[in-house]
This record gives sequence, C-alpha cells and structure tokens, in this order.
Amino acid sequence: MRHLVFLLSLSSVCFFTRSEIADNNFSKCKMFFLNNAPPDFTPPAGVSVKPICQCLWDDNDQQLYLFATLYSTTWKIPVYSAYLFGSPNIGRCDAWYIEPQALNSDYKNSGYNKGHLYPVLHTSNHLSMLATSTLTNVAPQKSDFNQNAWLRHEEAIKEDLKSCDEAYVVTGVVPDTEAPKLKNRVTVAKYYWRATCCLKNNQYTGMGYYGPDKNGEVQKLTITNLKKKLNDVYQICFFPTQYTEDSGDWVVL
Repeated sequence: MRHLVFLLSLSSVCFFTRSEIADNNFSKCKMFFLNNAPPDFTPPAGVSVKPICQCLWDDNDQQLYLFATLYSTTWKIPVYSAYLFGSPNIGRCDAWYIEPQALNSDYKNSGYNKGHLYPVLHTSNHLSMLATSTLTNVAPQKSDFNQNAWLRHEEAIKEDLKSCDEAYVVTGVVPDTEAPKLKNRVTVAKYYWRATCCLKNNQYTGMGYYGPDKNGEVQKLTITNLKKKLNDVYQICFFPTQYTEDSGDWVVL
C-alpha cells in the first residue's frame, strides 16, 4: 500500500488522505446508511458539525470509502459513525492516524481510552480495520467501561448480527459538557449509544443500546426509547423506515 498522509482534508477529493469532508447527504459514502439516508440530526445551539467520508487507498491505488462519521468541530469528538457490520473480524493493528481536529497528545495521561465508535471487532477486512483508528472515530471513554462492559457489548453485537443478511449500525456518544475537557480541547463522552438494523428473512429488526447505566453496564432498549434518551441532548432519527413498536420489526418503505 502506498504511504498514506493522514490529514483531514477540506478538499473535495480524497487523494493522499484518509478522510474527506462530505456534503450534508454523505453522497460519496451514503451506502453505509439504510436506504442511503443518513440520520436526521439536530445539533444543540452553538454546536458545529462536519460530515466525513472515511476512506483509504488500496494496493491498486483505488479510493475506497469504508464508513461515515458526523464529527463535531465544537466538541472535537464524533457525534456518530455509521457502518455496515462485517463478520468475521480480523486482527487488530493500532496505527493511529493524525487529524488536525484531534491529536494523540490530547489523550496522553488523561485517564481515558480512545473509545472507538466503529470498532475493530465489527470489521471484516484489513482496510476497514485500519480506517477505524482515526481520531475522528473515537471519543474519550473511561477505561473501565471501555475494557469491560462496552467490550462485552461489542462482542455480543458481533454474535447477534453475524447471521443477518446485512446489518446497518450507527454508534454515537453523548458528550459530558460539564466535565473538564482533555487538554482544554476535547469533550469527554458521558454515554455511548448504538442503534442496529438487521435484515433477515426480508424484515429489518432494530435494537438500541445505551451505557454506562448506574451499574456500569450497557442497557438494551427499543429504538424508540433510545431516541427518547438522546432527546435530552439532541434530536436524531436513525433509520428511514417504519418501526412497529410491538413486534420490534423494521418494515422498509
């Protein structure tokens, strides 16, 4: 693979970069959203966001888009990352890509881990695995939660989704705007959340997750209840489908 210069580019192309500022519809990476439609997100007042198409070049110098991220330049953490679940997962390599918006030094001796939104456990190829290690795909996460309850959750999701014909995932954070920022720059994550949408037997089934709760664990809840929890911080609609609360099934419109 060619040597990559890992800079967040404001240009409209991804040449020599691994991230591309996208239009509001994520037109070059819309395939990572159900029905090619990104979540309908309303940021709080005074919070700026930028859509990013995460990309790399393969061995044949072909540009590959690997997942999508809505990144807050105000909080300096992602609001969410969206991806297609892949299984089985492959080995991990932590080669962190430098981004002008966030720096490795922000996390040094902070007591927080770099918490992946799109985790290595949910990737199925080498390039996707590499692409997850960008600072636009992580937020400060308490180490105990990251290495225990959230890891168990990611492993459980891997088992739940591997039998799907296809599965769309949106993972995000709830910022802790009252906590001290890392290096007076980076807002820490108070909660992590995930919404999944699994196609199986011609039906989409959705599920939501939210944590840590008061016991330090990850709650499993309906998509509707996940949205209600997040409405305390911001409004977001994950999937452009009709949801039947009683059955938990997603019916494609």
